[in-house]
Amino acid sequence: MNMVGWQATETTIYCDDVDDEVTILVYTDWSVKCTGYEKYGKGGDKTSLLKKRSKQVKRQLKCVGLECERVVQYKGKLLFQGAGKDF
Repeated sequence: MNMVGWQATETTIYCDDVDDEVTILVYTDWSVKCTGYEKYGKGGDKTSLLKKRSKQVKRQLKCVGLECERVVQYKGKLLFQGAGKDF
């Protein structure tokens, strides 16, 4: 993967924690964003959206935020692929 001059990279995956597809974005400063967290995990009305979804699928759903193993693994994969390369 050629990461020279990149601004952000993303991947879309199925997240079992929210029973939905989410996109994980990693920026050049290694900050991350997850659309699942934006949609389901920030509290307020978003928490009620996840509770409603839990009832629909008949199991407990919970977004753990940006510390999610999927986010950490994707960022780690990018760090590994870019090790030793100029950014």
